[in-house]
Amino acid sequence: MRRRLVHLDLKGAAPRAQYLEQVLPLLRTLGATGLLLEYEDTFPYTGSLELLQAPHAYSPVELRALLSRAREQGLDVVPLVQSFGHMEVYYLGEGEESQQWLQQEGNTPEKLYLSHIKAVATCLASSYPMVTPIVWDDMLRGMSEAALAESGVPQLVQPMIWDYAADIDVEGKVQLIEKYRRCGFSKVWFASAFKGATGVNQSLTLIGHHLRNQLEWLHVARRSPADVLEGIALTGWQRYDHFSVLCELLPVAIPSLAVCLQALKNGGYSEQVKENVENLLGMSNLEIDTYMSTCVGTFPGNTIFTLVTEVSFYLKSSVDELLERNRYVTGWFSPYHRRRKIIHPIIMHHFQPDAVSLLSKWNAVVQDLTVAMEQVFHSCAIEEWMEENVHPTLQKLQQVVDDLDEAIKAQN
Repeated sequence: MRRRLVHLDLKGAAPRAQYLEQVLPLLRTLGATGLLLEYEDTFPYTGSLELLQAPHAYSPVELRALLSRAREQGLDVVPLVQSFGHMEVYYLGEGEESQQWLQQEGNTPEKLYLSHIKAVATCLASSYPMVTPIVWDDMLRGMSEAALAESGVPQLVQPMIWDYAADIDVEGKVQLIEKYRRCGFSKVWFASAFKGATGVNQSLTLIGHHLRNQLEWLHVARRSPADVLEGIALTGWQRYDHFSVLCELLPVAIPSLAVCLQALKNGGYSEQVKENVENLLGMSNLEIDTYMSTCVGTFPGNTIFTLVTEVSFYLKSSVDELLERNRYVTGWFSPYHRRRKIIHPIIMHHFQPDAVSLLSKWNAVVQDLTVAMEQVFHSCAIEEWMEENVHPTLQKLQQVVDDLDEAIKAQN
């Protein structure tokens, strides 16, 4: 794996530029050789494209500084630009104009796709002859060798073969690489995942899954011709698409990224690799096969990692324990009692202190997490994460405490 690109998905919870600059030296130390930057609406578009810009988009000054910092660290930067590859291509051929084109003899959806890819790649080559486009291989996999070879596309682009599973079909991938070589592709890329691939609303990163994914890709690499593999991109999806909820925040996934990079750099995983990761992250013990690593590290964003872990593990479970499994709450302060402001004056003392204490504790944790997140994210990302992962449970607890106060006042 000569080239190891870390994918930064900026279409959700895009980190502040200052935070990314702090992370770059760590990525290089861990074994990254470059970045795959998916700007989406965070790019500082101007002119007619300015309407694509999000309110929290990076400024030209911030972006130049970030790219300069990447160069200083010896990191290549590959921009991931949304184009034909990831925009609704599965429905290709269903539009009216496409339907008319497909009715002509010899025309197929395969040819329609390949003709567009060829046109874009040819245009790019004429303006930037030293740049070779990389395309996700979703639509290429099932195409016939004849269609691919005849299109001329293999001479213009390099396919990125992606699979984020912990048990990928190694033999199938080896055969796919051989197929691409026969069609004329000179190089291929792999795409693994260090986060954002195990659940659309995942909040914690299961390191073991992503580690096994890297190890599977190493198996594929060992069974492939040495001259065909250009590199691997470790994807870190922030959303499954632009309109889905957030999955794991980047600081939460740094330990997973560290393990994955070190495994690829060292050609496998061992106790020595684990020790290297712990030393580089400043963590005394890193859990690989569970979500639970509560020890505090020294890497950028480690406070977010620690507090998000605490919230994800204990917030809902602790509130549910009080409100749904405490006999005094379920038996003497049920929804029926709460609506009518009925409370037994003796029973009340069995759970009111616990409810108030629990609310106070979680309010303090959430406040600490908010402060930590403000150093890394813009307010829109913090607001979204809190509404999805904190507010539903915390508001439920707050409402019970408020109802308890109302019932006591009514009784008095």
